[in-house]
Amino acid sequence: MNTSEVAKLLGVSTSTIQRWVKQLELPMERNERGHYHFSNEDIEVLKKIHEQLQNGTLIQEITPLKEKKVPRKGAIKIVEDNQELEKLNEKVSKLEIELHSKADSVVSYQLLQHRREIEELQIQVNELTKQLDQFQKLLSKVNLPSQIDDPIVFDSSKGKRKKKNIVSSLLGFL
Repeated sequence: MNTSEVAKLLGVSTSTIQRWVKQLELPMERNERGHYHFSNEDIEVLKKIHEQLQNGTLIQEITPLKEKKVPRKGAIKIVEDNQELEKLNEKVSKLEIELHSKADSVVSYQLLQHRREIEELQIQVNELTKQLDQFQKLLSKVNLPSQIDDPIVFDSSKGKRKKKNIVSSLLGFL
């Protein structure tokens, strides 16, 4: 029987049955999909647990029967045919090769992009160097000493000077 059938038989929910199995660590069989599969003996054990709980026994006080050790059946399908396993290994190997090839092509493309960018930067650096040379030539022409160096003279005859008082003349050096 499956979990829902046993739950209907005992008059409890399916989650209650699952909780009893887990909390009491009952060794119940499972099918390929991982669902519980209960034999007549398992149902008798669950009936006894149900009676004990209805008589007021706490679930922690119930001692589970751990005499039955059944290997758990999982959802993993055992591959008995070596040909299927070999085919699967071949597919995985092909996928790995394709993945490495794709990664190599991506890296190659990135390297080409970087190379183009570097070439463009080199062209810009060359142009800037030429412009800098032109500016230095212009600057050297502008900074040539003038033919006649005339001294700068300020005309002091225009305008009247104010007379300084004694205190400002004494403290004028500050």
